[in-house]
Amino acid sequence: MELEVYGHGGDLLTASARYGVAAGEWTDFSANINPLGPPPGLLEALREALPGIVRYPDPGHRGLVKQLSMHLQVEEEMLVIGNGAAENMALALLGLTPEKVGVVEPCFSEYRTLSEQFGAQVQLVFGTEARAFKTAPEVVEDLIRETDLAFIGQPNNPNGVQYSLDELRRFAAAGERYGTYVVVDEAFIDFIPEPKRRTLLPELRDYPHLILIRSMTKFYAIPGLRLGYAITHPETAQRMRDKQVTWSVNSLALLAGEYCLRADASYEQATIELVKRQRDLLMGELTRLGCQTWPGEANFLLVRLPEPWTAETMQTALGRRGVLVRSCAMYPGLTERDIRLAVKDEPACSKLLRELEAIMRG
Repeated sequence: MELEVYGHGGDLLTASARYGVAAGEWTDFSANINPLGPPPGLLEALREALPGIVRYPDPGHRGLVKQLSMHLQVEEEMLVIGNGAAENMALALLGLTPEKVGVVEPCFSEYRTLSEQFGAQVQLVFGTEARAFKTAPEVVEDLIRETDLAFIGQPNNPNGVQYSLDELRRFAAAGERYGTYVVVDEAFIDFIPEPKRRTLLPELRDYPHLILIRSMTKFYAIPGLRLGYAITHPETAQRMRDKQVTWSVNSLALLAGEYCLRADASYEQATIELVKRQRDLLMGELTRLGCQTWPGEANFLLVRLPEPWTAETMQTALGRRGVLVRSCAMYPGLTERDIRLAVKDEPACSKLLRELEAIMRG
């Protein structure tokens, strides 16, 4: 039976009920959150702001919009603040009403789930193992031609790889040519060093059908608050906002967003350096243990276990030892031996490797 009963990692309540480990005792590799935790001082700022919960949050998200506008160098009218990146995906579907949605698998399950919930027909294409589970650009271009809206992960979850800038331009140009909205999910792009990030943000004005979606919950380690945003053409942004429930983003999340954008640059740099160092270490040690990994650039790794291990048997064996991993057996295009591991700090990674080796050698 799948542990991911809600389709995602990080479900500590289900894991605790199944394996008998208290919720606060898990070493959780199933959710891809910044191992450094929130920026210094954020929790104190939230505690100080608690008396304000007696007032409604700003329905226009004006403080965060203004700060993001300056941070990203885009017009305020191009921004949509959401209750996590997932709400922005939902708003794109609700506001643009596509009849047919294209999804590039394997990918974040909400692309397909939300599309089906809102009545769209979903058309799938698949990445290939030879391309680290990226899809050939001509296949993506055909998908865009045949649909009204297409989702693309950049870097993609669960494999963590990026498309090149030329490939992204090709996809965006196809969107303009065929009148298809191209939604590029950049939820994990902040974990990639800036010179290596492949994003069309500086060229966004050239592509009115392009929507970029980003998350603040993962890089800034505030998933419990839910905060994300979309950047797109002002008319598209307004169509999305028109479908948004008033006050869907709470006041503490808005405060956290503004605080995080003011975080010292050393926090971002330390995060990126830690993730790269620990990701490289994990890849090397996992290879030594007979696992296969792919060259992901984000704060997680797609891992194929050696036979006879399956995602389910390894998840159970590790779960009984207080370590939680994400099964990828249910991802279309992957296999029953595939798992995803978050990149965490040195003590957590050492524990994971120690338990993995004990299980596999035992």
